[in-house]
Amino acid sequence: MARRLPTGSFVALITPFNKDGSVDFAAFRSLLTFHEDHGTAAVLIMGSTGETSLLAPEEKKAIIVNCAKMKSARVPMFFGCTANNTAATIASVAFARDNGADGAILAAPAYICAPESDIERFFLEVADATDLPLGIYNNPPRVKTDLHWEQLLRIFRHPNFVVHKESTARVGQVAQVLAGKPNVAVMCCDSPNLGLVVPTMSLGGHGTTNMTGNIAPAELATISTPWTSYADAEGFRTAYLHLLPLLHFTYSAINPVAVKSLMKVLGLPCGDLRKPLTNLEGEALAKGVRIVQELGLDRRYGYKLKPVSVAA
Repeated sequence: MARRLPTGSFVALITPFNKDGSVDFAAFRSLLTFHEDHGTAAVLIMGSTGETSLLAPEEKKAIIVNCAKMKSARVPMFFGCTANNTAATIASVAFARDNGADGAILAAPAYICAPESDIERFFLEVADATDLPLGIYNNPPRVKTDLHWEQLLRIFRHPNFVVHKESTARVGQVAQVLAGKPNVAVMCCDSPNLGLVVPTMSLGGHGTTNMTGNIAPAELATISTPWTSYADAEGFRTAYLHLLPLLHFTYSAINPVAVKSLMKVLGLPCGDLRKPLTNLEGEALAKGVRIVQELGLDRRYGYKLKPVSVAA
């Protein structure tokens, strides 16, 4: 398949649900149009922001089949395809490929806490089994396994890898990966607590894989633009410092509790979180609404603010 390195704002979409708890595909279409209209460069469906661990196997297949039909040439569509073992992950990637995915993002299988050497083999075995473009999500807070930059650079010699998302707090790791000049887009999580966005972009990173773009896509597109001039760096600084309050809010609860709760109050099609997760309430959510208003995002995007109580 075509090997295209995504750059810019790679937004991890929420999974919208209907009132009866089923997946809302009409809402998916609205959200995809919203992102295409506001500068999002690529989307990840069924990442951690998409509540992937709370989806049933048949729901995951239905999401791939239906959402792939909605994709556009301008915004590549990747799917989270990590399963609980190597064979099942290979099967998940094959299903995504056969049903129109532009790529797949992989993390280490959760819960097993595998040693890093086993996960290095896992990524390479999956890559050997497909020609679908792949990305790696190094996210030890979620899966415990934490790949070293030397392991990442070995993995990225495989021609099927096109994206690396780093979600540690190690600037040195990002620097070493970029210094190795792998033929992949090097990106980072948009969490202000991890603190990787500024150093990643200043060192030559290719963008961010983010969840705050669900609410502020144009701002994340600016923050995620690779630097080719001083104007890019200046635009980044202005946008990043302006958006810091929202970035802190979206990471104030486990992903995607804060962002999805706020989306519901803003009138974006999203539905509720899937149990056992529950929406933010009261002052915790009202703070997010105030931030949106103070930043002028309600005016920019035409958000129709609803009472905080609707998220309860």
